Amino acid sequence: MQKQPLAEILRPHTLEGYIGQEHLMGEGAVLRTAIESGNIQSMIFWGPPGVGKTTLALLIAQSIDAEFFTLSAISSGVKDIREVIDKAKKSEKRCILFIDEIHRFSKSQQDSLLGAVEQGVVTLIGATTENPSFEVISPLLSRCQVYVLKELSKDNLEKLLQTAIKYLEGQMNCKIKLENTEALMRISGGDARKLLNAIELVSWMTPPVDGVITLTREQIIHVIQQNLALYDKKGEQHYDIISAFIKSLRGSDPNAAVYWMARMLVAGEDPLFIARRMVILASEDIGNANPNALLLANNCFQAVNVIGMPEARIVLSQTAVYLASSPKSNASYMAIDNAIALVKQTGDLPVPMHIRNAPTKLMKELGYHKGYQYAHDYEHNFVNQEFMPEQIAGTKLYEPQNNPRENELRRYLRSCWNEKYRYVMLLLTALTFFF
Repeated sequence: MQKQPLAEILRPHTLEGYIGQEHLMGEGAVLRTAIESGNIQSMIFWGPPGVGKTTLALLIAQSIDAEFFTLSAISSGVKDIREVIDKAKKSEKRCILFIDEIHRFSKSQQDSLLGAVEQGVVTLIGATTENPSFEVISPLLSRCQVYVLKELSKDNLEKLLQTAIKYLEGQMNCKIKLENTEALMRISGGDARKLLNAIELVSWMTPPVDGVITLTREQIIHVIQQNLALYDKKGEQHYDIISAFIKSLRGSDPNAAVYWMARMLVAGEDPLFIARRMVILASEDIGNANPNALLLANNCFQAVNVIGMPEARIVLSQTAVYLASSPKSNASYMAIDNAIALVKQTGDLPVPMHIRNAPTKLMKELGYHKGYQYAHDYEHNFVNQEFMPEQIAGTKLYEPQNNPRENELRRYLRSCWNEKYRYVMLLLTALTFFF
């Protein structure tokens, strides 16, 4: 078997050989145009693993004949950054510094890049699977263009498979017959590196018959399951396990949630990544069924950021157990998605005149703010007036779910709006079922 991984051997060396990211790298696309013109600024590539971030950085360096330095945020520190900057200052070529998993760099590590990026000593290309708005400090982010890389399409992955099979047939001196691509696609999860590792592993582990290696669905699954450690070098199964963790929290199973959390921590997962996911879940899946969930999750994120591992595991566990044991509601999550869908459907409807701001005399003369009723001047701090655009008046976007806290909200909204938003009391709903 080759000493280098197949993904490394098949890495393209020209822009034409790059597969995927057509919105950035197709003819006339923004990044392709910038590369061909040599007008390369510091940038951040944000996208899932195995979609071509590192390959793209290498192609950029090659296309503009730049010296290429690479650091991994997992194993590099400020000292390593300074060493690269010193080398770049002495270089006669333009220098690109590629930092993989830049979201794992601390604030001080990111700060150490600012001067060199600002002065043009290096052109930074950072790669991250996390939202850079949250993971990259503002001063550095403002100096970089962010490009979003998408998951590879099925066509992209099949093209990679055909390239890999052609190469392996030459190396193994026999024909490879792939009877099923679905299993490989599912195993790879859209990750090109995993896909190539998998086809390489399965091909070498399947004996040829009459000069033909036949890869069936059953054979692919059997080989991968028997050699999972070879296939997934880190053994973290990152996205599968975080999915299992979130689904366990959503499913109110604290035992499973803590188990999957332990799997992530033992595998070396960033504890802030886990904490961040719990903040999202606290709002998306619990919401107003237990508003304290968001407070605890946010405090967990802050505590983990301050104390670090190994003690952070205790805070993470406490929060996971609390979230899993809380009543669930996705009503707020559904409300904003419903509202966004309505905005896209109806466009920019005018704001009713009585709730417009009127900071100038002219605006007041035009009727801005006229007729607005200040809620606190009325009994129970409520007055029935219209806040929606006329065209969508009475549209209900938030539907409280059946749990004690949201039933209280339902009762309050019903007492305010009567029939307008159809906040029917659940008891009445149940009674109508029998009549």
